[in-house]
Amino acid sequence: MSLIQETDFGTPRSKSEAMVTLTIDGQSITVPDGTSIMRAAMEAGTQIPKLCATDMVDAFGSCRLCLVEIEGRAGTPASCTTPATQGLVVHTQSERLKKLRKGVMELYISDHPLDCLTCAANGDCELQDMAGAVGLRDVRYGYEGENHVFAKSDGAANAAWMPKDESNPYFTYDPSKCIVCSRCVRACEEVQGTFALTISGRGFDSRVSPGMSESFLGSECVSCGACVQACPTATLTEKSVIEIGQPEHSAVTTCAYCGVGCAFKVEMRGEEVVRMVPYKDGKANRGHSCVKGRFAWGYTTHKERILKPMIRDSIEDPWQEVSWDEAFNFAAAKFKGIQQKHGRDSIGGITSSRCTNEETYLVQKLIRAGFGNNNVDTCARVCHSPTGYGLSTTFGTSAGTQDFDSVEQTDVVMIIGANPASAHPVFASRLKKRLRQGARLIVIDPRRTEMVDSPHVKALHLPLMPGTNVAVLTALAHVIVTEGLVNEAFVRERCDWGEFEEWAAFVTQPKNSPEATAIRTGVDPKELRAAARLFATGGNGAIYYGLGVTEHSQGSTTVIAIANLAMATGNIGRPGVGVNPLRGQNNVQGSCDMGSFPHELPGYRHISGDAVREQFEALWNVKLNPEPGLRIPNMFDAAIEGSFKGIYVQGEDILQSDPNTKHVVAALSAMECVVVHDLFLNETANYAHVFLPGSTFLEKDGTFTNAERRIQRVRKVMTPRNGYADWEVTILLARAMGFEMKYDHPSEIMDEIAALTPTFAGVSYARLDELGSVQWPCNEKAPEGTPVMHIGGFVRGKGKFVITEYIATDERTGPRYPLLLTTGRILSQYNVGAQTRRTENVVWHSEDRLEIHPHDAEQRGVRDGDWVRLASRAGETTLRALITDRVAPGVVYTTFHHPDTQANVITTDYSDWATNCPEYKVTAVQISPSNGPSEWQKAYDEQARHSRRIAPAEAAE
Repeated sequence: MSLIQETDFGTPRSKSEAMVTLTIDGQSITVPDGTSIMRAAMEAGTQIPKLCATDMVDAFGSCRLCLVEIEGRAGTPASCTTPATQGLVVHTQSERLKKLRKGVMELYISDHPLDCLTCAANGDCELQDMAGAVGLRDVRYGYEGENHVFAKSDGAANAAWMPKDESNPYFTYDPSKCIVCSRCVRACEEVQGTFALTISGRGFDSRVSPGMSESFLGSECVSCGACVQACPTATLTEKSVIEIGQPEHSAVTTCAYCGVGCAFKVEMRGEEVVRMVPYKDGKANRGHSCVKGRFAWGYTTHKERILKPMIRDSIEDPWQEVSWDEAFNFAAAKFKGIQQKHGRDSIGGITSSRCTNEETYLVQKLIRAGFGNNNVDTCARVCHSPTGYGLSTTFGTSAGTQDFDSVEQTDVVMIIGANPASAHPVFASRLKKRLRQGARLIVIDPRRTEMVDSPHVKALHLPLMPGTNVAVLTALAHVIVTEGLVNEAFVRERCDWGEFEEWAAFVTQPKNSPEATAIRTGVDPKELRAAARLFATGGNGAIYYGLGVTEHSQGSTTVIAIANLAMATGNIGRPGVGVNPLRGQNNVQGSCDMGSFPHELPGYRHISGDAVREQFEALWNVKLNPEPGLRIPNMFDAAIEGSFKGIYVQGEDILQSDPNTKHVVAALSAMECVVVHDLFLNETANYAHVFLPGSTFLEKDGTFTNAERRIQRVRKVMTPRNGYADWEVTILLARAMGFEMKYDHPSEIMDEIAALTPTFAGVSYARLDELGSVQWPCNEKAPEGTPVMHIGGFVRGKGKFVITEYIATDERTGPRYPLLLTTGRILSQYNVGAQTRRTENVVWHSEDRLEIHPHDAEQRGVRDGDWVRLASRAGETTLRALITDRVAPGVVYTTFHHPDTQANVITTDYSDWATNCPEYKVTAVQISPSNGPSEWQKAYDEQARHSRRIAPAEAAE
């Protein structure tokens, strides 16, 4: 193996369809109009020396190394800023150019440390490479320049010297090595969109500065790594590179965090990860990353990771480390005994949205064919199950319609119930770049998120009251229909006209006007009307939404209302438009695709269908139960009632992530065998009887499917520290249960998936290796996948308009609980925090905080940082207050990343009417001052400590 080398063309690719032909060093080359001479030369195989240029940012022209000569033109223009034109004749090397480049390089080296042998960038330094490329052998100006290099000058303190900034946990900033190429500043602006860096000073006094001469940690820097990636010297360097050294081989894999699905080069020495570098050919991220994917992979070797199987008869007992065979036999015996005593349907399982498609497929196969029932569900139940219901009802498919590239062609973006800047930051960066180019943004969210007001972006914000999504969307439709803004030609051609007329009659009723709904929604009618007009008339309109849409009692209704809006305005079936759910976990789309719901086999086909079921029965050689199984909430209820006694949970922490924690505790406590398959002793493991150690994404082969339906490879780069990849663990558990599944490699599992699932029919590891990734459907009709869905018509035939009557949630505020709690995520943490809490990311978010408006805080005598009691009808917890006007009066907000808080002890059992997706986003609460943890938190912590005891291993005889 060797390092994967990516060509840096110096400037971005031109998107022009017109072509021009020029001659470079006697070689003719044809390129798109607008291509820089530098890029054209690189495409012809000629590398022009450069330092300030890189193809991730626009041309800058400051380093003056890339000078060329053009016949018929005076001077020596910079090749990075000079576009190729028809008939141009360019020379990249001459005596004059050599002299100019050497002179420029001498100036750089005169004020640069010459510690190359001990420098962390040795072997990966562009300055070093360019010094060699221009033939530099001596420096006429000496090597001290303005002496920024040394801390002392002539024995006295040097005022021009700046110390190294090591405040950021992941990278260092050494000003003495900075050549002021501005690549980091431009990457922060153009790629990330944070504008955290600037150049301070002039001439030799110029330096990169985070904010107003702040530290990197104390500045607005979000640690995405774009600046580190752009830096051509050791000025910005990963601490892991400083500690380990330069990597010597690499592989391309897919990030295991959010649903964006960023592609990375895992750069290694032996089996040790040196760094993760975003892959420029990754079609989801296009070479960008966030702090989690770029840096927060340290959990893979964390000391708290469990590497040996463990069992116990009672949750009161300490864990006993055993062999894999003992653990499998113990679990199988327990499950079989339960089924003999309580019936075939008394056990079930939950698949993981963090594991691969292949692993998820095997778990649902084990449950259906090995357990003999359909009691299988997934975490999508508690996040995006309404997406599946709503989009399949209206469009005919259970997934988003676009690829992420589509945002580059949109004119108006509507974000509903999502905060991409925190939860999907790489997509947010791409979106903000389009907004800076002139696209308009509408944000519908109770909170003033980072998307509402960011550098050079100002959104039209509709701050609705939690739980009123349907009323707001119907009011938007009211304006569009009553003001004649419907795309009638699209609706007549693509949709059922009769259903549209019924829907139009409904939304035009006076009760659905912005003025009539304002009393419930809290949204200014003028602002709402402006948003409706903008979306309907502003050009290509795209809708992106998140859990603030789905995690409501009317989650499915809201998804349908979004689809109605897109169809009414004709914003479906081409680039730049569409309905796009932003998935929370790396493979939540894939877990749904793989048949993780109790009523659906892989490919979203109902279990009751005889023809479909027969296909699986023939290949699996077993008779399948035609009756849908239990959903997660049904499993909990049945456990408390006494009819559900065993569960296999792969890669999900249901105790921390599911609502009404006390109810989940009661359900798990009532079970006779809980098998947890995970990396760490998570909260669910407190009530488990078997613990099967899991493997990380770096330790296995497979595929993930991201939010845009993109199937991408996950590649094994190290031996599983626990001994087995997760797919192997499931196979061995199935064998112990008496159900044989024979696979030698995950590619064989994907071949079976493709054979049984029409939308995956053209997917194979060979195809993925060839194309890099594909978006389903991938079959004979679309052998290279389908970036945009519903072109020319909907999958279901005609688009279906559905009436969306607003029905207020049963969770109401009142004198005892006058505030509404809503929840969400923060940039540095992920989901329940099991991975990110075991990395340096805790420096940014070490605890969950409760955001409360100054007015509500003053009424309750709460100051910023005070401990407060957060109580609902379901339970109570304590956490520290964060006073902010990002939330409206009457609304409070918190995250759920830390088990010390257990925010879900507050949330209730109310759920979506169609899918049972919990109503996390609307909980009536009261806030009061507190002195610290609640009695429930203390009891929970004590039980967790008691449950996590591991008995010492017996000494060998």
